Amino acid sequence: MSVLQQAGEARAASFELAAATRAEKDAALLLMADRLAHGADDIVAANAVDVDKARTGGSPEAMIDRLTLTPERVAAMADGLRQLAALPDPVGDVVRGSTLANGLELRQVRVPFGVVGIIYEGRPNVTADAAGICLKSGNAALLRGSSSAYSSNAAIVAVLREAVAEAGLPAEAIQLLDASTRDSVKELMRARGLVDVLIPRGGASLIKAVVEESTVPVIETGVGNCHVYVDADADLEKALAVVMNSKTQRLSTCNTAESLLVHADIADSFLPLVLEELIAAGVTVHGDPRVAGYSTDVVPATAADWGTEYLSADISAAVVDSLDDALDHIRRYGTGHTEAIVSESVTAARRFAARVDTAAVMVNASTRFTDGGEFGFGAEIGISTQKLHARGPMGLPELTSTKYIVTGNGHTRT
Repeated sequence: MSVLQQAGEARAASFELAAATRAEKDAALLLMADRLAHGADDIVAANAVDVDKARTGGSPEAMIDRLTLTPERVAAMADGLRQLAALPDPVGDVVRGSTLANGLELRQVRVPFGVVGIIYEGRPNVTADAAGICLKSGNAALLRGSSSAYSSNAAIVAVLREAVAEAGLPAEAIQLLDASTRDSVKELMRARGLVDVLIPRGGASLIKAVVEESTVPVIETGVGNCHVYVDADADLEKALAVVMNSKTQRLSTCNTAESLLVHADIADSFLPLVLEELIAAGVTVHGDPRVAGYSTDVVPATAADWGTEYLSADISAAVVDSLDDALDHIRRYGTGHTEAIVSESVTAARRFAARVDTAAVMVNASTRFTDGGEFGFGAEIGISTQKLHARGPMGLPELTSTKYIVTGNGHTRT
């Protein structure tokens, strides 16, 4: 079946979903969760095929980690769907309303987008998250995962579609596109009129290609060259904890710290501590000459390092002479995802938060908290790094648009 045919089926399914009650959608989500849990062995077995191919092909360990499913990760996917079922339904929420001077009743209410296309790279857990959040928000989902995860994605989608149909909603609301060639991506990007919005999740090259080539509106997500700035007034214990968690808690996520900036006034006290911890954790530090002066294990940073989203056990590091120098560095190399400051100075923290241009600012907290689940939104569709419509973790309300409902009593305009 062609992408346009699948998009047409999704379009028809979206009309049914838009009218579905919360009870109907929640029942489907709970069935989806149960079927995932019961089918975990088959899903993990399908995933093993993808992982073996990736290892044989020489994929980096960080990418294999993103690809790998375990029984625990499948259980977490199911739990994410259950959490979604427990969340309020945004569809029908009144954003604002009033009675006009002429007696007309005006309401702006949330409505689904309709058909959402998601293009993503080797993370099969995204398949369940994206399908669930789209269904809860009343949207049909066209899922185009990577070829590296196709066996995993196919097993997951088969389970989800069966559950949706059993719950009495159209199975066509969740569809997996062919990933064997790039043709399906091109067709999806040009399905304007059938697909309402595209959300790319992956590396910079994927997002750039979708933004530049798509005729369907795009919400940009994900590229995370995140910084931790350790201010002159930082508490060393807090700073060490924040840096280590931001970098090492999980290497392959977009909210992992990729760059460390340390104020010169605290460098003598802090850098020996943090370099020792990072290196002991297996992290390669790509440092400027001032950082390199504190350890022979530091690798000299190149110009390319400052703008790199490593997604691996690497971090760039530099000494800055002021908070404003840190802000200048972030403005030049940051991607607008998450930036963190560690400081006991309320003035410094407020200045940093006000002046840094990013979707999320962390004050004395790890960059790893930029996440829909951690924010209490439930499973997220991604982290938007743009400024139109949505910014930051995209939960259920961000998967809706609005329309105006105007109620009169035979009103005519004069």
